[in-house]
Amino acid sequence: MIRVAVFGAGGRMGQAVCRAVAEDPDLQLVAAVDPRLDGIDLRQVTGVDAAGLQIAGDAGALARAGAEVAVDFTVLEAARDNLRWCAEHGVHAVVGTTGFDQRELGELADLFATSDANCIVAANFAIGAVLMMRFAELAAPFMDSVEIVELHHDAKKDAPSGTSLRTAERIAAARAAAGLDDPADPTETTVLPGARGGTGPGGVHVHALRLPGLVAHQEVIFGALGQSLTLRHDSYERTSFMPGVVLAVKQVAQRPGLTVGLDTLLGF
Repeated sequence: MIRVAVFGAGGRMGQAVCRAVAEDPDLQLVAAVDPRLDGIDLRQVTGVDAAGLQIAGDAGALARAGAEVAVDFTVLEAARDNLRWCAEHGVHAVVGTTGFDQRELGELADLFATSDANCIVAANFAIGAVLMMRFAELAAPFMDSVEIVELHHDAKKDAPSGTSLRTAERIAAARAAAGLDDPADPTETTVLPGARGGTGPGGVHVHALRLPGLVAHQEVIFGALGQSLTLRHDSYERTSFMPGVVLAVKQVAQRPGLTVGLDTLLGF
């Protein structure tokens, strides 16, 4: 049985992770960390009955509990410190916190290359979202242009989403490998600043919507002469991310160093 800890246990994603870990017969939830809720019974916050486990205020709880894997769904500033702690203390890390740029991912790769622990970072743990990114990558060399629309709940702090940026990166790489230029933008006059969204990797335009009632959704819209192709993925509730999180928790010990994305875990 794998001993698991959760950073950000009181957040919406953290609560879902606690429940998923507690419900899996191969996993044991041994520590939950959230500085805002230090000392509160985990069951009171998440509904998970974990033998009277209390939420701790710092990473030291992982060492005291003998955690083997830590799952981090926090904010970027906290995640940086949490991952450094994990690398220094030999605790494997599964990370759903977004916002790491390429420089920081390089630093994480160096950090875990010299650690006894491994790390998996993914912009999206929904299996369908990973497939969507793969399908977009396959389609990219065969269509003339593409734009991305991502839609999230109104409490999401960052825009655009990590998933949309990762999708744009993969589209750009696939087009470059095929010898194609960046998609051209025919717009000559922008009446409202920002109306064309943000320009992401490879010149791919990314549009971010934030509305109550949404969870996590993305469309990748390709255009070519006389046709269009739309790929869409919808997460209607946070349970959609849990199979990917559990998969990563179970595989991280066999993935040396840093792994970015779930692709290799799914065999592509």
